[in-house]
Amino acid sequence: MLFTGCSNAVSSSKRAPKNTAAQSTSQADSFSLKGEYFNKIKNVNGKNVIRNPTNILVLVNQNYSLPAGYIPPDLVRPNVAFSFGDQKLEKGLLRKEAASALEKMFSDAKKSGIVLYGASGYRSYSRQKALYNTEVSRVGKVKASQAEAIPGTSEHQTGLAIDIASKSTNLLLTEGFGDTKEGKWLYENAHRYGFILRYQKGKEGITNYEYEPWHFRYVGVRVATTIYEHNWTLEEYFNKAKKI
Repeated sequence: MLFTGCSNAVSSSKRAPKNTAAQSTSQADSFSLKGEYFNKIKNVNGKNVIRNPTNILVLVNQNYSLPAGYIPPDLVRPNVAFSFGDQKLEKGLLRKEAASALEKMFSDAKKSGIVLYGASGYRSYSRQKALYNTEVSRVGKVKASQAEAIPGTSEHQTGLAIDIASKSTNLLLTEGFGDTKEGKWLYENAHRYGFILRYQKGKEGITNYEYEPWHFRYVGVRVATTIYEHNWTLEEYFNKAKKI
C-alpha cells in the first residue's frame, strides 16, 4: 500500500558517530511532505482518479489516473532544441516550472560537451489514446500496457515528463540511450535540476513499465535528490514519505 509512514532506520556501520542526530533529522526532512503533495483520490467507475493533478509530485501510474479532460494550466515551450525542430506541436510543451529547469539542464549539459534534444513532452489524453490503441493493435493489450500507458495514466499528460534524445542514437528513443555519454550524464546529473529517471532498469516490477532511459520526470530538486541518492522510483519514495 502506497503512502505509508516514514522509515528512518540507518545501518549503524554507516553512521558518523558524532553526527547521528543531524543525519537523522536531515533524512526525516527529506521524507517529510505537506499533505498537498500526496494524491487525493476519487473512485470513478472502479478507477482511482486523481483530484489534484496540478500537484508537482503527482503520482501517475497504472493505479492512479488523471482526469480524462485534464490539461495543465501553465504549459509553455521551453527554449531548447527539439528532435522535431521548430514545429509547433503539443509534445514541445511542458509546465512552466519544469520547462525552466529543463532549459538550465540542457544549457549546463552543453557546457560539458553534452548535446541534448527534447523528443516528447506534454501529451494530451486523446493523443495518448491514439498511441495506445495503435500499440494494442500491433502487439496486444498485455504487451502494449508495458510499453505504452493506458490513456489517463501517462505522465506525459501531467506536463512534467520529457523524453530526451541525442544524436548518439540518431534521435531515436532506444534502450541504448542509457549507454551513451548523454544518457550517462543525465542519469548522474538530472536530479540536480529536479528530474528523475522515471522508469529504471530492474524496477519494472514496481513501475510496471519497461526500462526507459530517455524518460525523465520533474519533481523538484529536493525530492529528485533524495530519490537519486536512494536509487528509488517515485513509488518507492512515496512508500517512505511522511505527511506533515
